[in-house]
Amino acid sequence: MAASKAVISTVRAVRTSKRADKSSPASTHNFIERLPSEILIKILSYLDASDLFSISHINKLFFQLANDNSLWNKIYITEFGRNKRQKPKCIDELLLKMATVEVKDQVAGYWKQLFFKTVASCDMNIWKRQVGLVSHHSGLSSQTERVLKNLHITWELTVTDKSGHEGTLELSWSQFFEKSLTLCWSGGGSLPNLQQISTLQLHGVRRIALSCPGLKKPGRRSLMAKLDMQTLTEDMQVIGQDRLVELKLLQPGIVIGIWRGQCSVAFVMFTLHFHRLVERSIQGSSACPYVEPLVKAPFDDIDPEYGLHGYQLHMVLHNTVCDFMSACFSQLFCRRTQIHDGLIQLTAISKRNVFQHTPLTGNITLPWRCEALQGEVENCCIMSLTLLDEFRKPFWCFSCPVSIVLQKTVFCDFDGEHYLIQHQDSDGQVKMEFVWMEQQKQFVLVSLVVYVTTCKVNKHFGRDY
Repeated sequence: MAASKAVISTVRAVRTSKRADKSSPASTHNFIERLPSEILIKILSYLDASDLFSISHINKLFFQLANDNSLWNKIYITEFGRNKRQKPKCIDELLLKMATVEVKDQVAGYWKQLFFKTVASCDMNIWKRQVGLVSHHSGLSSQTERVLKNLHITWELTVTDKSGHEGTLELSWSQFFEKSLTLCWSGGGSLPNLQQISTLQLHGVRRIALSCPGLKKPGRRSLMAKLDMQTLTEDMQVIGQDRLVELKLLQPGIVIGIWRGQCSVAFVMFTLHFHRLVERSIQGSSACPYVEPLVKAPFDDIDPEYGLHGYQLHMVLHNTVCDFMSACFSQLFCRRTQIHDGLIQLTAISKRNVFQHTPLTGNITLPWRCEALQGEVENCCIMSLTLLDEFRKPFWCFSCPVSIVLQKTVFCDFDGEHYLIQHQDSDGQVKMEFVWMEQQKQFVLVSLVVYVTTCKVNKHFGRDY
């Protein structure tokens, strides 16, 4: 390591000297750069992976030299060839034998890419074991946040305008919650007007843990979402606004903040449910998303109402700062007579059972921030739903911004204004009804009903409802 730092310091010193004395004839050619490539390769062979990656950013010559296969081949063998505990898990024996033979036939940068790819895959078994630790209460991995942080995963937003120009934005801020993750990218002049955006792409990016401060570390991208804005903007739903921004729901889980009175984008916000979030963030490719394996419930031809009972619902209402409500409801069921319009009805809170009614803490608002500006949109929040089947396996999961709207029809048993939160997607619907208690200055949840499509139930349980 000391040798590595000495080499980098020497290179920087020579470059500094070159800048300081431009009048000297000798300064027209950097002394280091005039050395034969064989000597330069020998010098660079004393560097470790982090320093070799760093020095490749100095200039074109060092970029070419730092991609030399013999250098990275040596690093590869040193790192993995002697690690007897890691080798059986992540190193192909044939590949390791190839690493010890001639490397001249490989294209430049081959062993560098292979090294980073192997580093990324070596702890695959470790994170799979961690993700496999499932909470019986939630049916989800109890280590999702920890694994995402330990793997140095971040997320990037790629914006393509109608002229074909493509730009990638670094994450502005992120926030973990009980069952979901919120990501936000601020415009700051780097986003085109809404009408000019052609596509949006969300990638999970796993960065390799290198010691190279100030440099963008190498990483592998996994496509998580690709949105065709031309089709989505036609059906965008406005879910709220304040004096500065208007929130438009592109599709479940994706909101764009637009500066009021303008077409410019203030921010783009994604809300991601924890279910298979690690896999979605790292196991896709740069062009194709991770494909979730098809999981079906065990076959059962005895129970006549198989797939209609034993559900467990975990509902969280929150914003970008805090939770308003977090509740769990077990043994939810639907009778055959309650199946209507291709939906099975699961009632978690009934209007007629006052003991089930649940007060919410705090006012329902959705805070936002963009560069130096910030605000909060009233009557908006984020709904994170986790519905488990009778085997405590995730059946329907989503996290999506929603709005709470005043109802025209009221339930006469309650005094106060009545409000409704409603979510709908291809898998089903959720309806939550509230009463505003003026004296207590708080919302009370008086009804919570989940509707799941019979198509989804039939596919999962092998039924024909």
